[in-house]
Amino acid sequence: MPDSPALYPKIDNYDSGFLKVSDVHSLYYEQSGNPQGKPVIYLHGGPGGGVSAHDRRYFDPSVYRIILLDQRGAGKSTPTASLEDNTTWSLVADIEKLREHLKIDKWVVFGGSWGSTLSLVYAQEYPDRVKALILRGIFMLRQSELRWFYEHGGASNIFPDAWDEFVKPIPEDERGSMISAYHKRLTGEDEEQRMQCAKAWSTWECTTSKLYVDPVEVAKASQDTWALAFARIESHFFFNKGFFNTDAHILENVDKIRHIPATIVQGRYDVVCPATSAWDLHKVWPEAKFEFMADAGHSAKELATTARLVEAADEYKTL
Repeated sequence: MPDSPALYPKIDNYDSGFLKVSDVHSLYYEQSGNPQGKPVIYLHGGPGGGVSAHDRRYFDPSVYRIILLDQRGAGKSTPTASLEDNTTWSLVADIEKLREHLKIDKWVVFGGSWGSTLSLVYAQEYPDRVKALILRGIFMLRQSELRWFYEHGGASNIFPDAWDEFVKPIPEDERGSMISAYHKRLTGEDEEQRMQCAKAWSTWECTTSKLYVDPVEVAKASQDTWALAFARIESHFFFNKGFFNTDAHILENVDKIRHIPATIVQGRYDVVCPATSAWDLHKVWPEAKFEFMADAGHSAKELATTARLVEAADEYKTL
C-alpha cells in the first residue's frame, strides 16, 4: 500500500541512544526534526511492537522535536523480548525518566492501540507534563476487549479463516482461554513451540489490523525477532490484566486529564480494538475531540486515519 500523501517527508534522526532504566533494561530512543522544536513523544503499540522511521512522519519536522522510544523488550531495546520487570507501571516510569533525561518540561504525547493505553495512563500519572494527547484505536485493556479479540465469537466471526490459523497451535481442550494457552507456550522452554506460537499470535493481529488485509503487514509476523518480542510481551501484559487493580482503571481516572487538549481518532471498522472502547471513553470525556474514520480499521497507516493524525499533530503545533 503506498504511503499516505498526508505524511511529512522521510527524515533521518539527529540523535539516538540508550537509556538504562533498571539493572535489566536499556531502552533505545531517538530524536528527529527540530532540536529546538516543540517536543512530541510517539508511543508504539503492542506492547512489544517497537518503533520505525515511518513513525517520525506524522509530525512537522520544522516545528516538532520528535522523540521515539522502544519500550522494554521491544525494538532495539535490550534485552529483547524480556518480561522481567516489564509492567505498565515500569513503562510509565520509563517515559518520565526519558523526559527528565532529555530535559523536556512538557510534551505532546501521541499513541495508538496499546500506545493509546500507555499515553492515557502516563497522562493520568503525570498530567502536568502533557501538553496534548493524540490517540488512535483506543485500547483500555479491559477484559471485554481481550475477550472480543482472543475468544471465539468476537473478531473470529469477521476473520474466521485467520482465526482457524490462530488456534491451530493450541489443543482443542485449551482453546477456551487462548491468552492463557499462548502465554504458557510463549514463556515455556520449548524453543520451537515458542517460535511457532509467536508467529501465529502475531499473524492473527497483523491480518486483522486493516480494513483490507495487507500482505506486507502480515509478512512482518514471519520475522523471528519481531514476532517473539511482540507475542511474548503482549501475552504477558494481557495474561496479567495490564497490571491494573481494576478493569476500568483508565475510565475511572479520566478526571485527572479532563483539562488536557486531546484528539481521539477511531477506525469505525477496527476489529482489533473495536469502536465501543473509544465510544466508552468519549462518553466520559466529551471534552476531547472525537472522530470516527468511516473507511478504516485498526491501523494508523490507513489513509483517512493517517491524514487525521497528521492534522491533529498540526493543530497542536501552536501549544
